[in-house]
Amino acid sequence: MLGDREKWNARHAQGGSRPPSALVTALDAELPRVGRALDVAGGAGRHALWLARRGLDVTLVDVSDVALAQAAQQDPAPGHLSTLPRDLEEAPLPPGPWELIVVFDYLQRSLFAPIAEALTSGGLLLYVHPTRPNLERHASPSARFLLEPGELSAAFADMLEIVRHEEGWSEEGRHQARLLARRR
Repeated sequence: MLGDREKWNARHAQGGSRPPSALVTALDAELPRVGRALDVAGGAGRHALWLARRGLDVTLVDVSDVALAQAAQQDPAPGHLSTLPRDLEEAPLPPGPWELIVVFDYLQRSLFAPIAEALTSGGLLLYVHPTRPNLERHASPSARFLLEPGELSAAFADMLEIVRHEEGWSEEGRHQARLLARRR
């Protein structure tokens, strides 16, 4: 059986870059344009590159060194992009503080508190992940990699101010929890 790094390296070796999510670009006016940002398990950097091009100093963390190499080949001007190969199940988050942390399609519940703590005062968390109703239309990801309805907002409610939270079907046809929260 392939380990996480090998599995994701094989997937990213097939190539194909994706544009940033419409959800991220729709939040353009609300997201910071200066400071430090962290893209957690961000693959080939579709969100990290977009954020860097807006002026942020972005660190892209992922288990796949193939994905990180693809991201590093892109021009992030005017901001800066650094890549960090890291298996977050074995190593901690890179040290903050961060003005923005972005997490798309990566679920590791043990990181919820460290993510909240790594934000600067007033820093934002944008977290998007499929929920259990996604199984109504898709066999993948399996139930163990899905959030329960309401779980994401409940997990961060005591740590962060919830700016926006919604759950429902995305334009891509996935049932997701979408959270924008601010550290007090």
